[in-house]
Amino acid sequence: MTKHWTPLAVIYLVLAIGGLVGTWIFNGLAIAEMRDFVGDWVHSGPAVSSLTIDLLVVAVAGSILIIVEARRLGMKRGWLYVVLAGLTAFAFVFPLFLAVRERMLRSRR
Repeated sequence: MTKHWTPLAVIYLVLAIGGLVGTWIFNGLAIAEMRDFVGDWVHSGPAVSSLTIDLLVVAVAGSILIIVEARRLGMKRGWLYVVLAGLTAFAFVFPLFLAVRERMLRSRR
């Protein structure tokens, strides 16, 4: 295993890859079926709307955590994770950030 890759960092990295693959499979299906992605996401009933709000609040809180923690640890370009979430998926970006954070913390020990 490469230097500073702790088991926890590897778990986070595996979750990041799973988040990327899982979300993009369904994104690809939505594009292939020419679906109204945002409309389907927020207008398919109260349960879906509840889940939408739930995940949106978690993503905003997680984005704030990423920026604050990146600054605290002196990680360069922490804001880039938040931008990347808009281009990929927060399910990919947040565990990726946690993996990089874990490596940084390990390298300081």
